[in-house]
Amino acid sequence: MRNNQNSVFYGVDRVTVLVYVLLVIMGWLNIYAAVYNEEHQNIFDTTQRYGKQLLWIGGAAVIAFSILVIDANFYTAFAYGFYGFLILANILVVFFGREIKGSKSWFGVGGFGVQPAEFMKFATNLALAKFLSNQNIIVNQQFRLKIRDLLKNYKNTLIALFFILLPLVLIKVLQDETGLAIVFVALIIVLYREGLSVNFLIFGLLAAILFVVALVASQISSVLITLAVIALSSFLFIRRSRKNLLTVALVYGLAAGVVMGTNYVYNHLEPHQKVRIDVLLGRGTVNLKKEGYNVNQAKIAIGSGGFLGKGYLQGTQTKYEFVPEQDTDFIFCTVGEEWGFVGSTIVIFLELFIILRLIFLAERQRSDFSRIYGYGVSAILFFHLAINVGMTIGLMPVIGIPLPFFSYGGSSLWSFTILLFIFIKLDANRLLILR
Repeated sequence: MRNNQNSVFYGVDRVTVLVYVLLVIMGWLNIYAAVYNEEHQNIFDTTQRYGKQLLWIGGAAVIAFSILVIDANFYTAFAYGFYGFLILANILVVFFGREIKGSKSWFGVGGFGVQPAEFMKFATNLALAKFLSNQNIIVNQQFRLKIRDLLKNYKNTLIALFFILLPLVLIKVLQDETGLAIVFVALIIVLYREGLSVNFLIFGLLAAILFVVALVASQISSVLITLAVIALSSFLFIRRSRKNLLTVALVYGLAAGVVMGTNYVYNHLEPHQKVRIDVLLGRGTVNLKKEGYNVNQAKIAIGSGGFLGKGYLQGTQTKYEFVPEQDTDFIFCTVGEEWGFVGSTIVIFLELFIILRLIFLAERQRSDFSRIYGYGVSAILFFHLAINVGMTIGLMPVIGIPLPFFSYGGSSLWSFTILLFIFIKLDANRLLILR
């Protein structure tokens, strides 16, 4: 049955919705497996986490439907309003919130908790899309420049970075939620799609590499690596234009600064943050019963699953709670142990499919706002996927970040649902926009 233009589901990308539903259901079943208890076998038992997650899923369905009902222009008109409201909420939670695991980042609502930092992601994405799209309209009308020239204006670049960095700083400093704060870095990818020079990305990657090298190598090795970076920069820039000598000099200064400042930064980190870096880089002897316990148990759980897994509800590492946070940050361990390599591959494929699908949809948008927002959604989801899976197999530091649509938690599920379905609504509305 075809939908007419008056239908709520007119133009909705059903493929994206279907993959979303699959991931949510698979996540729910894995949460049940992760906390399975023979004394509470009823999957609908709301006293258990899987029962509560079902309530969150029901709420997510209502939210998704509501987003599709509301006119698409609403999200453009109130983009800054959402951003300002949630910035305020993330400040107020420090004073009126409930303390959980040493962090005041939750508002208590009866027996449930709501984390405003999770919802800050969609609000920041909306505000960034609103700002950049407005600038695109101004530039195109007044100067007839192409969109890619937008972010060559450093003023606009700094304002865009302000939208991204403000929630990052607030969430990190006030709430000490490092994982949630770092997620906002993913939105910088959007700036490259809108014209920011890729040289900034190259410099950032080189700085990260130098930081790691300076931590694991000797001072002499760090100096040699720095010189190698300068040589590479010279090869890339000087051969094209002698005017880029200033760029190479800047790279040299930044590289030297990173190498010399690494130990200072490391020494001023929180003790648990130092431990996580040491575990990741293999610095010194890692005590597998203390600081290395989480990652080691995660690797054991995933590795024990083999090719096809032990079978649903048969995971011993999961069942006997060897893996900490096995239904939230380490939910992928349950997949690896019970579903094996095949099941893990399917989950990763579905997550990547929805990300690539969003990029495809973003490129067909007729409005700058919708395209920019779509790229922001895909960037955030990819960042979550890469970090979450990476930390369970020891490739990323353990920073506490959920697997999209999969991990236990109402705030994360609802925030991802809002983030995704706003774009689905914008995409459904694209045919009503005149070029």
